[in-house]
Amino acid sequence: MPEVSLFLANEDAMVAFGRLIAQATAGMGLIFLEGDLGAGKTTLSRGIIRGLGHTGAVKSPTFTLVEPYEIGGVRAFHFDLYRLVDPEELEYMGIRDYFDEDALCLIEWPDKGTGFLPKPDLTITITPHEHGRQLKLLPQSARAEVWCAALALEFK
Repeated sequence: MPEVSLFLANEDAMVAFGRLIAQATAGMGLIFLEGDLGAGKTTLSRGIIRGLGHTGAVKSPTFTLVEPYEIGGVRAFHFDLYRLVDPEELEYMGIRDYFDEDALCLIEWPDKGTGFLPKPDLTITITPHEHGRQLKLLPQSARAEVWCAALALEFK
């Protein structure tokens, strides 16, 4: 499946789209979130995590690198690698232990972990525009192709 492009008008639309991603993934997979500071990566992550059933706050793990969520039978991990100095730091924190087939990992700033991160199922690039956000979804696995097909149907 080719890349899917979507336009979201505001923060509420971003959170709502995150909920749709949560449904499509069923709480499993690896998603890279790319975009400049303020693009909406954490907002989209918040929507995904709330879509999995989390009712509390969803904060950016900028200083902790990872924020874990146990939501019923779903395990989700939200990473923010912005402050990572060296990708090798990921090895010291046991990054490989998080990538389980039964968990959902959301990684902001994945380029900071080059060489230590596995290939994602899906890469989402967010670009701010005057009237909202442009999202490009690039599936990189068979299951992400299924997710993108389902998400594209929501926006036709």
